[in-house]
Amino acid sequence: MATIIPNLSTIRNMTSGERRLGRRLESLLEDDYTVWYDIPLGKQRRYPDFIVLHPGRGLLFLEVKDWKLDTVKSINPQSVVIETSSGRKTVSNPLEQVRQYAYVAVNQLCRDQQLVHAAGRYQGQLCFPYGYGVVFPNITRKQWNEAISEGDQELVLPPHRVICKDEMTSVTDPETFQTCLWDMFEYAFGSKLSVPQIDRIRWQLFPEVRINPSQGGLFGAEEDEPDQERAQIASYAAIPDIVKVMDLQQEQMAKSMGDGHRVIHGVAGSGKTLILGYRCLHLAHAVQKPILVLCFNVTLAARLRGFIAEKGIAENVKVHHFHEWCSLQRKTYNVSLLPGDQPVWEREVLSVIEAVDKGRIPRAQYGALMIDEGHDFEQEWLKLVVQMVDPDTNSLLLLYDDAQSIYKRKSLKFPLSSAGIQARGRTTILKLNYRNTREILGFAYEFASDFLKAEEADEDNVPLIAPEVAGASGPAPAFRKFATADQEVSYIARCILKWRAQGYPMSDIAVVYVYSWQGDKIQSELTAAGIPCAWLKGKEAKRAYNPSDDKVTILTRQSSKGLEFDTVILAGVGGIKGDPENRDQEVRLLYVGMTRAKKQLLITGSGANWFTERLEAVAS
Repeated sequence: MATIIPNLSTIRNMTSGERRLGRRLESLLEDDYTVWYDIPLGKQRRYPDFIVLHPGRGLLFLEVKDWKLDTVKSINPQSVVIETSSGRKTVSNPLEQVRQYAYVAVNQLCRDQQLVHAAGRYQGQLCFPYGYGVVFPNITRKQWNEAISEGDQELVLPPHRVICKDEMTSVTDPETFQTCLWDMFEYAFGSKLSVPQIDRIRWQLFPEVRINPSQGGLFGAEEDEPDQERAQIASYAAIPDIVKVMDLQQEQMAKSMGDGHRVIHGVAGSGKTLILGYRCLHLAHAVQKPILVLCFNVTLAARLRGFIAEKGIAENVKVHHFHEWCSLQRKTYNVSLLPGDQPVWEREVLSVIEAVDKGRIPRAQYGALMIDEGHDFEQEWLKLVVQMVDPDTNSLLLLYDDAQSIYKRKSLKFPLSSAGIQARGRTTILKLNYRNTREILGFAYEFASDFLKAEEADEDNVPLIAPEVAGASGPAPAFRKFATADQEVSYIARCILKWRAQGYPMSDIAVVYVYSWQGDKIQSELTAAGIPCAWLKGKEAKRAYNPSDDKVTILTRQSSKGLEFDTVILAGVGGIKGDPENRDQEVRLLYVGMTRAKKQLLITGSGANWFTERLEAVAS
């Protein structure tokens, strides 16, 4: 069964003929086929009905016309006169229409040196076949042949470029159906497309699935450049040698997300933030009111703002950590801070809740609401922000991972419906971890497994999901134990100096610590060693955090939530107080810190406690 993106069950605006063809493509093609429906191509956002990709066959573009035979009044190579409810209209010949769609895609793909012939007769041309054709779901082959002579068909719509109603029935033989598709190709050659090449095709055609959108531009102005060779050469430099894209499951989920409330339970590193970014990108063009993105972590909010800015939609999407948003709401609507003995941030929230209840702060301010790291939100907080969604759009996305719930009182141990979130029938689970290497994820989960036992739950409650490995292999995590804290931070500085000498970007390295005094000590040591670093100590430093600055990031385990780095040093483990009643929370915090590392993890500690003993056992 082919993978269809978006999922057919989530598409509302298909014609009956398009839906019938979609079902045939899904059921009559094998698992290694991928099919996209109505996804825009190019700067001018052209929409082919279907794009079919097969590793051994190539790329096929299909245009579907739900015309009946008596609808078509005349046809020539350029145009068709059709009868409509509002009279006769002249439209493009569907074959010419889909041919133009195909050429937009092919011209873009030819700019990638890894997708073209490097030398020889076909130098600069695609190294895999492509084709295009037209589908008539309501016209049989016999009707078409009787209406248009064979000679005229070759002129206006060659028979091998057309699939008719009787060739796409529910009982059609799969092999016969596939032969009809691949007869639309002028030629067949080349070896099977590799996984990296398929990723490059997706990276080129669908910029929204790029993990790092700053890698190369989107479809540029040179798309219609008459001097195609010059345009290709000029654009080669902007295309990276290695590209990163969502996997097909993530892409299908992101593009299949329907209206209403949506809930995603995802393990660490499963791509939740990528899906959030795509959802924002989609809704930024679909809703009139601004989109609100909330999280609990100040540092994560800064990272999400950068992520949204990369997508080019910062004007439409507002990103805040929850308490910052509450403060802005109270000040915007001139609401006084409630008196009391609680901390200011608690009274800030209570003041906003009361003001909303009394109508002093309006509801329905946003066209959509996205909540990242939702496991850090309290029930009353969720109940408050759900009211901010415009009921006309009712668009809400909640993302969370209960394994990363590090604040006991904030863990989502309540029915989501009690907070106004409609989760039943709208919930998806992501088990695959793409961030960490197999070794890092295996080490982290083995360390924390006694405290992170998988727990099932119905859709209105929160499960705890065991992660499954999808990442590549890498070096095993290392644990280093020292007699004193001075020895520990000295070793950390020497490691970073060595990595810098080996060409590691400093922005790819983070030192995650436990207590504030440790952060102070680490920052002083790195500065003395001439290592540029950014210590995310207070709110201002966290708000100003820029992941692209070439500095080592120094931060707490709590502040690291939602972030990721190629190399992570998890420091100060030997200083953790060993109170058994706090052990669960400390283990979760350490698990969060470990799973920030994508490629390399070093854990350090001075002194001995339950945690260092467990780390030594896991590392042995």
